[in-house]
Amino acid sequence: MDFILGPLYTLFGWLTRLFYGFFGNYGLAIIALTVLIRGLLIPLNIKSQKSMLKMQALSGKQAELQRKYGDDKKKYQEELVKMQQENGAMGLSGCLLPLLQLLFIWPIFRIVSGPLFYLSQVSQDNIQSMISLGQELGYLGGNVFVNNHIGLLSALNNSGDFLNQCVSKGYMAFDQLLDLHFLGVDLTNTPSVNPTLLIKEPGVYIPLLLFPILVVLIQVFSMQFAKFLKPGYKQEQEAKERAKNNPARQGQVQENSSAETTMKVMNWTMPLIMLITTFTMPAAMGLYWIVGGIMGIITQLIVYFMFTKPYEVKKAELDAKKEAVFKKKAQAEEEGKNNKKNGKKRK
Repeated sequence: MDFILGPLYTLFGWLTRLFYGFFGNYGLAIIALTVLIRGLLIPLNIKSQKSMLKMQALSGKQAELQRKYGDDKKKYQEELVKMQQENGAMGLSGCLLPLLQLLFIWPIFRIVSGPLFYLSQVSQDNIQSMISLGQELGYLGGNVFVNNHIGLLSALNNSGDFLNQCVSKGYMAFDQLLDLHFLGVDLTNTPSVNPTLLIKEPGVYIPLLLFPILVVLIQVFSMQFAKFLKPGYKQEQEAKERAKNNPARQGQVQENSSAETTMKVMNWTMPLIMLITTFTMPAAMGLYWIVGGIMGIITQLIVYFMFTKPYEVKKAELDAKKEAVFKKKAQAEEEGKNNKKNGKKRK
């Protein structure tokens, strides 16, 4: 994993250090890094939305394929994929986005769990030497590692003697011990629901509970928001209601329900992963999820007003024109029938 993600570790670490140097605040540096990352993903969001709109426009042809091939699901899938490819509706961006978000967990975690290396630029050899010294002197337990030295930071902050020894031995300088607080919260601490910790240090651990709470609330809101902004959402709900009373559409309803179930499972997997990571990683990781969720909502609004809403307006206009033509044709046919009846009566 280090071999594959090493360049991302280096890049994200350099960006975080750059933002920290500019803002002078660790929390603002994490926020700026998150905004930059999610901002760079906006083109993928747009591409995914365009693909979805094309799929929506092809819904009529898709229904024709379902009627044509009936129970031959293999042939139907082949023709559906062929149609999507011919119309440019196939795209990996919809799958790529969640995969990238999952992929970015590792470099972000590496940075927030290793600020001495990525922000303070203390060498890994010196970090290992400080860990060994801390364990030898009894300041550290055995669960501190060169890539995850939150415990080392805590020992350096809480023990002046240990810090002085590390400085005197040349392992680090005083100014390399950075302030990693944000709005009064130490972002190197990990949120916990352990009653002992909450009672013993309420001023530390109760504010930290805001991170997992906000992470879940923002993600759930984002999922519901995305559902309502999805192209053709109202028409989809209306179609479901009509299908309930139409046996001929039951197969299509079951197929759509199966796809929706799969999507729901995927949608709820991400909040679960976020919740777990928030309770097992430094609070800076929770801050990343919170800002990322807010950025996701903003991206949804941008994509909706740039592409989805104009598409729906145009589609409504076309549907209105088709309906007008249909009514005009029906009216002409009715008039033709009436004229024939009147002609017969005269004879």
